Amino acid sequence: MVNIENKKASFDYEITEKFEAGIALLGSEVKSIRAGHAYLRDAFCFVENGELFLKNCRIGRYSPSTIFPPDELRSRKLLLHKQEIRRLIGKSKEKGLTVIPLRMYFKGQRVKVEIALARGKKAYDKKQTAKERDVKRDMERQLADMR
Repeated sequence: MVNIENKKASFDYEITEKFEAGIALLGSEVKSIRAGHAYLRDAFCFVENGELFLKNCRIGRYSPSTIFPPDELRSRKLLLHKQEIRRLIGKSKEKGLTVIPLRMYFKGQRVKVEIALARGKKAYDKKQTAKERDVKRDMERQLADMR
């Protein structure tokens, strides 16, 4: 099962709310995602004409495809209900909130993108997150040594 994650998102952002969205793709892009050739690290979402788009999501070229492959970094339309898009637009206009993709996965035959409303962390918040992760890792090691 393919599950492409944006691991940097939980470090850089404080996640407040999650949504599941479909994504408009071409056939060769779906095959490339199934092969695991997609990267969400620098991706973000933006609103244009009342529609939500995914930008900077790199979906690698599927080599057996046609001689005219789609652009790897093209903007891709996210498929959400109109009420959800309006809610995201309203919330993203609040100070410091942005919409970012967290992961891309298959649900049946369809590709889904989990997006989230997030607030950027400050440097001291990131240091605190790293410190908590290190303490948790040390505790788990000590428990494993005691067994």
